[in-house]
Amino acid sequence: MKYIDAFRDPDLAQKIKAAIHHEVQNTDRIFRFMEFCGGHTHAIFRFGLPDLLPSCIEMVHGPGCPVCVLPMGRIDAAIALALSEDTTLCVYGDMMRVPGGKRLSLLKAKARGADVRTVTSPHEALMMAQDNPARQVVFMAIGFETTTPPTAVVIKQASALGLKNFSVFCNHVLTPPALGWLLKSAGDQNEDVPSLDGFVGPSHVSAIIGTYPYNIAAEIYHKPVVIAGFEPLDVLQAILMLIRQVKEGRAEIENEYSRAVVPEGNRKAQALMQEVFTLRDSFEWRGLGVIEKSALKINDAYAAFDAERRFAIQEQSTKENPACQCPAILRGAKTPLDCPLFGKVCRPENPIGACMVSSEGGCAAWYAYGTRGRRGAA
Repeated sequence: MKYIDAFRDPDLAQKIKAAIHHEVQNTDRIFRFMEFCGGHTHAIFRFGLPDLLPSCIEMVHGPGCPVCVLPMGRIDAAIALALSEDTTLCVYGDMMRVPGGKRLSLLKAKARGADVRTVTSPHEALMMAQDNPARQVVFMAIGFETTTPPTAVVIKQASALGLKNFSVFCNHVLTPPALGWLLKSAGDQNEDVPSLDGFVGPSHVSAIIGTYPYNIAAEIYHKPVVIAGFEPLDVLQAILMLIRQVKEGRAEIENEYSRAVVPEGNRKAQALMQEVFTLRDSFEWRGLGVIEKSALKINDAYAAFDAERRFAIQEQSTKENPACQCPAILRGAKTPLDCPLFGKVCRPENPIGACMVSSEGGCAAWYAYGTRGRRGAA
């Protein structure tokens, strides 16, 4: 536990807090930083970090949850696939309760007889295909760069085994294009996207891709990014580093999470991704819209294991619940308290939007930790 406790030390937290307050004393400006990753959002609320920060620092919660940013049409496509005869759909647990169109979820589809199984890794789906040769087993792959290499591994394994009943419904998306979209939209003075002074960069994603892909933020938009771990001292230190960059007029990519992230990233994982996947021309992100070159699909060499080709999956057009503010929350334009459904109709046991379902969703964090860390909240 010492490796965790060291990053939760209350005395060190007070020292970083004092340094932050010192840096912003006598300032009349607001520092607005977005934590891109939902894991950071939960850390911020769980440890009550806003209560340690001066009022001139505003943390904006970003779109960093792959379950939350998946458009409802892709969920509906997965539900249709699960309801197909002789088909088993394997998904991560977070996906089960995300509502698609007409409030139908994979959990409700399972109650109607669909063969939907929760798995903790793509390898479990591969083993299920081996154990059930009479059924088509589809793994619904979802996630940022962090979870993409394991998907590549099982596709390669399925190819080596010559499996005819295993395929992947690929929903892997990429972090840097979404960050670029947020910066461009804010630069265009899009009222649906808040102005930002910098980003707390994702940690696990960065362990795969390294620090270089974030250069777009510094070089094109002159905004700093500090990659941070998920512990409270990681986040506080990242905020301190961002403040110093802004004050000094710098825009650099800094790495607070050096114990796990190196500039070049994980080259072996990157090679696996490049071997199995290729870029989609465009992909829709819930709350952000269509972003070019922001997602992956299975390449032609492994087309036999692409569920979209095997089953001719067509994404369906689905309208959001007009009262649900999940899309605006994902781009930082609103908070859960701005949503009329939050904590009333929309609760963990009856989620209306994906932000309440996912373990990394912003609404789930606000709900789980009550007013802790919600400065000024009732």
